[in-house]
Amino acid sequence: MEEQEQQQQSLLKNRPFIFLFLGSFLAMIGFTMFFMTTTWFVISDLGSASSLGIILIAITVPRILMMAFGGVLADKFKKTTIMFTTSFIQGILLVIIFLLNNADLLTFGYLIILGLLFGTLDAFSGPAGTSLIPKLVEKSQIKQANAIIQGFGQIGIVIGPVISGSVMEFAGVTTGYFVAAIIVLLSAFFMFPPFLKEGPVDNTIKQTPLKDLIEGFNYVKASRFLITGILILITLNFFAFGSISIAIPILVETYGGSPINLSYIEAALGIGMLVSTAIIGTVKIRRRGLTSLLGLIATLLVAIAFSQIPNLHILTALAFLIGFTITFVSIPFFTSAQEDTDPRIMGRVMSIIFLAMNGFDPLAYAGVTVLVSRGVDIQLVILSFSLIGLLIALITLWRGKTYRNYTSNY
Repeated sequence: MEEQEQQQQSLLKNRPFIFLFLGSFLAMIGFTMFFMTTTWFVISDLGSASSLGIILIAITVPRILMMAFGGVLADKFKKTTIMFTTSFIQGILLVIIFLLNNADLLTFGYLIILGLLFGTLDAFSGPAGTSLIPKLVEKSQIKQANAIIQGFGQIGIVIGPVISGSVMEFAGVTTGYFVAAIIVLLSAFFMFPPFLKEGPVDNTIKQTPLKDLIEGFNYVKASRFLITGILILITLNFFAFGSISIAIPILVETYGGSPINLSYIEAALGIGMLVSTAIIGTVKIRRRGLTSLLGLIATLLVAIAFSQIPNLHILTALAFLIGFTITFVSIPFFTSAQEDTDPRIMGRVMSIIFLAMNGFDPLAYAGVTVLVSRGVDIQLVILSFSLIGLLIALITLWRGKTYRNYTSNY
């Protein structure tokens, strides 16, 4: 226990790491504000659930198309330069959205184009940030570093919707975009490369981007642990988190809620993630594979309960439980992948993992949107998705012996 405290102290005295998690923290606040403000703008001003699905797909589809290439760049170039540039441009895009909305010129078409650009940039920043962590901290501190950064990320998820809902409630959507722009630009400041002091690029092998990409996929394909973990993340994000993410604003609107109600549910989700992240950061988890699988099963069971409750207050409590269980799925696998992956290929492996984490969200958005637009009850949709996901999780628990028995020495 004393050794762990010393480790924690030395990690928090690591100035480049502190700048990294501050930048990540502010970026998460800005992104969740942008996401929620856009969600409410489309639902309330455009008044269409199908339009919401199209906008969210526009924001997230570039992650599928560009995520793997983002990993190639993260291995070829300075990760800090990639992170700073993407955050700065995202801040500028938010300023443009604010100016358009302030002049009553923000149309559905503009929002699709700007959202697509925003999502494309996200495909580059994610792999760069996660593959940077092992370069800034000791190997024995990677899990703790992940817990701190993801913990701050969950605080951002909590604070972002609360700020966004409050600003929209009292000052309108336009001001919500303005505040989000300032926060994202501030995150770019903390990601300024001289602050993070990244070491030299690990990948010095010169080959074409296509060969780099193929090498990354072959590396993942050769690892049964990575393949199973990626399947678990796809199941989590398609059948649980993705479908529930788009269902939440629709349910709030259906049951007569306001932006504040939406912010409460989103905040509860974030608080649940924050609490479980704090637990993971302080408790040593050796059976990481089994923990990840049980976390997935628990998430899907709560999602089934979420599909049966037509009450916003109870849904808020269930959102907390979903957030709490989700983190037990992702962090154990994520940390193990960072510890065991060759640093030279880290960016490409992280990009494939990010693709599994985020790339299947738009497919869930599209599926839910199509079903709802055709008159299928949103809670029936969530129930169906959750049951299919639960079946996959149980089969993986039964058949995935390598993943289930994986243990860590750190």
